Amino acid sequence: MGEAAISVADQRDPVSNVLKWILLLTAIVTFAMMGWATVVTYDRSPPQPDRFVDSHGRTLMTSGDIFEGKAGFQRADLMDYGSIYGMGSYYGEDYTANTLVRLGTVTKEQVAKSRFGKPLGNLSLDDQAAVAAQMQRQLQGIDLTKPQVTLPDEVAAGIGALQKEISRALLIVNPTEGWTPAYSLTPKEAAQTADFIIYSALTTVARRPDRSWSWTENWPYEPSVGNTPTTNTFRWTWISFCLTFLLFGATLFIYEYWLNGPDVAPMDPVLAKFGPLTPSQRKVGKYFLIVGLVLLVQLSVGIIMAHSYYDRSGFYGIDINRWLPWNFLRDVHIQTPIVWIGVSWIGAGLFLAPAIAGGQEAKGQGFLVDVLFWVTLAVVAGALIGNYLGIMGYIRNGWFWFGNQGLSYIQLGRFWQIGFFAGLVIWSLLVFRALWPTRPALVQATRQFWSGAIRLENLIWAATINIALLYAFGMIPLTGIEKSFTLTDYWRWWVVHLWVEQSFEFFAASMSAYLLMATGLVSRRLAERAVYFELILIFLGGVIGTGHHLYWAGGPSMWVPMGSIFSFIEVLPLVLLIIEAINHYRLIQAREQFNYRLAYTYVIGAAFWNFVGAGVFGGGTLNAPLVNYYEHGTFLTLNHAHTALFGAFGLLAIGLVYFCLRYAAGERAVFSEKLGLWAFWLYNLGLILWILLNFFPIGWPQLDAVFEHGLAYARSSA
Repeated sequence: MGEAAISVADQRDPVSNVLKWILLLTAIVTFAMMGWATVVTYDRSPPQPDRFVDSHGRTLMTSGDIFEGKAGFQRADLMDYGSIYGMGSYYGEDYTANTLVRLGTVTKEQVAKSRFGKPLGNLSLDDQAAVAAQMQRQLQGIDLTKPQVTLPDEVAAGIGALQKEISRALLIVNPTEGWTPAYSLTPKEAAQTADFIIYSALTTVARRPDRSWSWTENWPYEPSVGNTPTTNTFRWTWISFCLTFLLFGATLFIYEYWLNGPDVAPMDPVLAKFGPLTPSQRKVGKYFLIVGLVLLVQLSVGIIMAHSYYDRSGFYGIDINRWLPWNFLRDVHIQTPIVWIGVSWIGAGLFLAPAIAGGQEAKGQGFLVDVLFWVTLAVVAGALIGNYLGIMGYIRNGWFWFGNQGLSYIQLGRFWQIGFFAGLVIWSLLVFRALWPTRPALVQATRQFWSGAIRLENLIWAATINIALLYAFGMIPLTGIEKSFTLTDYWRWWVVHLWVEQSFEFFAASMSAYLLMATGLVSRRLAERAVYFELILIFLGGVIGTGHHLYWAGGPSMWVPMGSIFSFIEVLPLVLLIIEAINHYRLIQAREQFNYRLAYTYVIGAAFWNFVGAGVFGGGTLNAPLVNYYEHGTFLTLNHAHTALFGAFGLLAIGLVYFCLRYAAGERAVFSEKLGLWAFWLYNLGLILWILLNFFPIGWPQLDAVFEHGLAYARSSA
């Protein structure tokens, strides 16, 4: 269909026009709310006193020690062995929970000696209860807002003991726990890292001014130190559940009443027939080869990691930890899916854009596709090598730029991160010039965009620039590390959640809608109505819904209501995906011949696992504050992460690759779907076995252990 015809069709659909402006307003309002929330988060994050001293004025640690300790924590990539505030790897301990419990235990011993002159174990039950109550008052009464914090002698003695204990543990081998020394830390840096960990533990128990809860909303659940759920956590859990059921009904009503009527509008099957490949399309194949190779690397590393949970001392008798520490293996395992999923989307965008443009191509597009490929390859290789060299201590002064930043999912050094961002920007520009390769087409597209006559082609490009721009927020501050871990983690979630749940979903919804229209399954009018409505829900849930990751990391209490309400909205577009997937399956089954049956099998599978992984195991349950309070930092989070990332975005990525390969094969009879279908069902079987044989058998007993004993015990190897 030509541009003029599209414009006419668009103007005749008042529903699409209304939805466009609602979408624009939603985007503006949600990101404005995030801007306001950012200011509040900066203002109310845990303060760092200038120094902590005992009653005699002896300095235990300074703000400088805490800052350098945070740098050491990141440089040693401890977040990919254990976790802090529940963020990171679940292989090792949660440093905040474990340190908090140890501090409470040591402080009780000190209180028992100072108050009764006896070890704690020799006291009566009543005296032990009195000691525990005094310990809780001392820890909860620490005022972090003061420039100089004078600690009770018992707490000061406990901190002194933990400083030695933690710093020593960081520098020795512990085969039982699968821990290799922090090669990148000197003894002084290890001591400062211990200071940072202890300070972080204090923020989980010290009360906010004029409040009855800690800086982390009393997380982790550790009743031994008085950490239990707040009223805020209970209240907003029930409000969120009630609101969700109300919105379910409203969403289904709107969809069925206005969006899902008989599809009698003209069809626009621009990709139903195969056209000759352009020079740039012929060069995209190597992107898809990289997708397969990187997926194999991820799976291979995952096999080694799975074995490590069974035998932490080695891999079938080989001391693999000496050369490949766990935190590096995890680096590779969680960064490679970002690479292969991202490269598949990059390749699919570059391949499909010329086809969407009718086979026309801008001058030099093929050369630029080659340039982007080699730049991407260099950045990925450099980042992984830098990760390893940083963890092993071979990069000292330049660790932040070229080594390992030590932040889960964005471990790559800042230099490589900037390179990755540049690659995304180049990709967006290449898609832009591929969609509108001639000057008249560019002028017309620009006019349509600024006049509000936005169509699916515009949405596809807008999604690419959205992906590129949002990634940049993970580089705040640009030239160094942030003083506060709360603020560091806040910007990390802009990439790990907002980038995925908003930008990725934006691209996935737009591309899926276009392909449905372009293959003749639905009309342009129906595709655009559906995608506008889905994007409204995606922006509502995906942007402010970031807050459910910020409940317990020291951010303001407002994240509990904001995160719970808006993250539950994330489930709503996933319900629509299931409804649409069923409808699309029926349309495909009704056709005797449909060229893209294999590709759409993966797309439909992705919709199912998006609902299960991100909806049932994520937004529908784990995002509820009260559920999340106990579950956060346990194996059930891995259940959500694996089924959502691979099941939703991974299967969609593979489906897009198959779509491009089928188009490239054209009318040739050599294209067979048999192996692809076998792979699809094996992937799904693997996801199911993941749940039944791994995540549930470990996750549910671990959650029981949290209820009964607290998080530190549940995360231990006891």
